[in-house]
Amino acid sequence: MGEEIKVIVFGLANEEYGIEVEKVRTIERMIPITRVPKTPAFIKGVINLRGVVLPVIDLRGRFNLEESEPTDSSRIIIVAVNDLEVGFVVDAANDVIDIDTDSIDSPPEVVGGIKAKYLHGVAKIGDNRLLIMLNLAEVLNKNEIIQLEQLED
Repeated sequence: MGEEIKVIVFGLANEEYGIEVEKVRTIERMIPITRVPKTPAFIKGVINLRGVVLPVIDLRGRFNLEESEPTDSSRIIIVAVNDLEVGFVVDAANDVIDIDTDSIDSPPEVVGGIKAKYLHGVAKIGDNRLLIMLNLAEVLNKNEIIQLEQLED
């Protein structure tokens, strides 16, 4: 048996995703987001969270999924990766669960329209539940985001 890791489960376009708890700072209700000019469309803008200004990324936009208006269950998950703190807009943040690292398979080339490089793997939970594990380092790949900014100039 592999080691157990704690994972925050969140919903996005009818799929369940997971981020390791150790990378999550907080989960916030939707708060006003200030738009920043000349940024890729998936960068919604910035928020002021207890005196700290953080960029906010719409994961639906990041993964080229159909965007939707925030609802009462929408959340901003604040994550920290490689000295970078960012908020992700998600449809809902549901749960914290333990998963066995042995239950995580390599991702197929595309899952729900999302390229494999953004995924760490797919975790099998129980008999019929799959959890798509994000590769935060790739989701927050600065070089790729900068290239997108240049394309939109």
